[in-house]
Amino acid sequence: MTAAAHHDRAPHPLVRGASPAVIRQWLLPRDAERFVAEYEAALDDARSSLELGGVHDVVERWRRIAVLQTDPEGFRRTVRRAAELATGELSPEDEPLDVTCAKAGM
Repeated sequence: MTAAAHHDRAPHPLVRGASPAVIRQWLLPRDAERFVAEYEAALDDARSSLELGGVHDVVERWRRIAVLQTDPEGFRRTVRRAAELATGELSPEDEPLDVTCAKAGM
């Protein structure tokens, strides 16, 4: 690959600094709703405190989750492992993702 070809490649949409709209687009539907609720709560806090740190924290945490969710099978494996660590028990392969997420505290 030439240097010119490398520069022509568009960055991944979920790079650090991705907009909340892009993050929401890449999240699973149930998580998109949770993200919007947390984001709105952080905005409300920022309005009264005039501090944006909480907003940035929410956006960055959910951006990382969205990155994981771009690989559905990898995300499922990650959640199963987190559930195993949280409960000390294996989760069945065919367990619904919402159930496994709840076990993992996600």
